[in-house]
Amino acid sequence: MWLRLRQICLVASELAPVIDDLTQVFGIEVCYVDPGVGRFGLENSLMPVGNQFLEVVAPVQEGTAAGRYLERRGGDGGYMVITQCDDHAIRRRRIEELGIRIAHEFERDGFQNLQMHPKDTGGTFFEIDCVPNDPAADGEWIPAGVDWKPHVRTERVRAIVAAEIQSPDPQRLAARWSEIAEIPLRPGPLGYEMPLENATVRFVEARDDRPEGLSGLDLLTTNRQEVTSAARERGSLENDGTITLCGTRFRLIDEHDTP
Repeated sequence: MWLRLRQICLVASELAPVIDDLTQVFGIEVCYVDPGVGRFGLENSLMPVGNQFLEVVAPVQEGTAAGRYLERRGGDGGYMVITQCDDHAIRRRRIEELGIRIAHEFERDGFQNLQMHPKDTGGTFFEIDCVPNDPAADGEWIPAGVDWKPHVRTERVRAIVAAEIQSPDPQRLAARWSEIAEIPLRPGPLGYEMPLENATVRFVEARDDRPEGLSGLDLLTTNRQEVTSAARERGSLENDGTITLCGTRFRLIDEHDTP
């Protein structure tokens, strides 16, 4: 039974400037704009990062859940950690056993979606999806459209290797996510870690004055110099080498530093 990180969703007050920043700094490309998010009062764009996806959503009307989330977190930032599993029925039973409410779910074209209520998980939206007929790491992924592979660009980054969630009580939050995912935690140099098949979810003490939430991503870089140069030109490169875009701290990991 496995669980892999397949998609990260960020939320922004304005979509276009954020997409411009992300594509220009990381050298990635928009593969899909989903008209279906309009029913939630949103617009979005998705960009492949290797065989994973970075999505940004932005509200286009008043009273949306995303808009309320922007207000709670004090601006743009992380919104959803979206995973892929090999058996949706087992995951659903576990969620029901723990009494976790389901915020949204659907099944379409062989794609099974299940999004948990963040008040029951803590941290941020935690989503577990499944593609029973195509479980490959680079297999089909309905949220990104049917033609995403020609848009993959790996000249600067090629994978999302960690999602970082900050909390005033990271140990409690890590234990909750571990309980849901049925994955043992391990200690890490930056905080508690929940290892997935292809990435890590890391739980850390808050590093700023923002409330609990998805605060950072680690990207595997294939050309650190080009990424940092582009970030510097946009005023997004911090003194410690992290890059801040869409209210999110991006940490670059060189290929030779991975196991």
